[in-house]
Amino acid sequence: MSILFEHVSVLPMDGSRTVLSDAFVAVEGQRISYVGETRPQGNFDRVIDGTGKALMPGFVNAHTHLPMTLMRGYGGGHDLQTWLFDYIFPAEAKLDDRSVAAGTALGLAEMIASGVTTVADMYDHCDVIIREVLKAGISANISRGTTLFSDDYSFDTFPGCVELRELVRTWHGHNGGQILVDASIHGEYTSRPALWKDMAQYAQQEHIGLHVHVSETQSEQTDCLKRWGATPIQTLDQYGVWDSGRSLAAHCVYTTPEDWSIMARKGISCVHNPWSNLKLGSGVAPIPAIKQAGVNVALGSDGMSSHNCADLFSDMKLTATLHNGLAQNSMILGAWDALEMATVNGARALGRTDTGRVEAGCIADLILIDCTAPNMTPCHDLAENLVYSAHPSNVVMNMARGQVIYENGAFLTLDLEQIRAEVAQYALPRIFG
Repeated sequence: MSILFEHVSVLPMDGSRTVLSDAFVAVEGQRISYVGETRPQGNFDRVIDGTGKALMPGFVNAHTHLPMTLMRGYGGGHDLQTWLFDYIFPAEAKLDDRSVAAGTALGLAEMIASGVTTVADMYDHCDVIIREVLKAGISANISRGTTLFSDDYSFDTFPGCVELRELVRTWHGHNGGQILVDASIHGEYTSRPALWKDMAQYAQQEHIGLHVHVSETQSEQTDCLKRWGATPIQTLDQYGVWDSGRSLAAHCVYTTPEDWSIMARKGISCVHNPWSNLKLGSGVAPIPAIKQAGVNVALGSDGMSSHNCADLFSDMKLTATLHNGLAQNSMILGAWDALEMATVNGARALGRTDTGRVEAGCIADLILIDCTAPNMTPCHDLAENLVYSAHPSNVVMNMARGQVIYENGAFLTLDLEQIRAEVAQYALPRIFG
């Protein structure tokens, strides 16, 4: 199908930090075929009037746990370790494929309505998650979060490792790269060196990325230093974990300048999760310093169980204000920095070089935003409005891989009522009784 957006304000997110006003964007099939300020020649199956609207890349949620939508708000008011071990892990032990499918679908609906077109998800029951992602129509990097608490282990037989290898064989590169599979170590504090070494070797062998929780809390950092005499980044580096050439390090709250040097050198992206880190009392990642060190910084919501929503508009706004307030300097991070973290930087972190930008040849992962809404009026600076004023209700269209999957409040690939029924009638009773 061919679609033309006409008379629309475009944020290319190509590094120029410019806005094209009264522009035209053509989509042919899954890809953008034209971006410019004159109307392209030819006929189109659909022409969309973009007057009063902004077109930009869809958001890349670079760290999330989709099925944890079922635990939204559960166990609140505790530190991370108590929350995980006393509330979340026991609830997760009751999950089955059907409840994971329901939680994933609910999370995807929320993300799609708020402008997300690509996710990096770390969890288990990954086959189920992938099937729900394919139904929804967005793209995903899927990693099988793997923990190891004993020495009874073999990479050939350990369940998480067996599942990872099967995921790579079955799904990696599926549908032209809609699904990519990354290796995963849940974290230094939830695993052992044998797993680190094997996972690192496997990621290098298969040329896939690695997704790891890193330095999320002070206790994690302190305990790692006591165990190994080094930070989590440095400890895992000794086992080759970061040698695959592309890795996601989620959180990075207590990382150090020495860590940032390793990250910049080895292609490790920091995924900033500001709401989750603040809600759990974990702290604030030193994002300006990490960015200054040459590390690619992306944004993630974390699971809806700790963020409580999938609103990357709120994460952009918090990112662009929190660090300025801490530094008492309004120039530390700006609107464009936050927009880049939520789009092109996230795409780079996931190894997706053909998305995150409005550019001819790129995958047509696009969102259309109503700039005539009261909260978006007046508009002296579009980037400022998108970061500091916009919220998910301003998203009037979500196009993923050239397919319109959400428009004017209607889901075109998901049955929201069926999803709600599955959550209420099956998933929640199974987990919580």
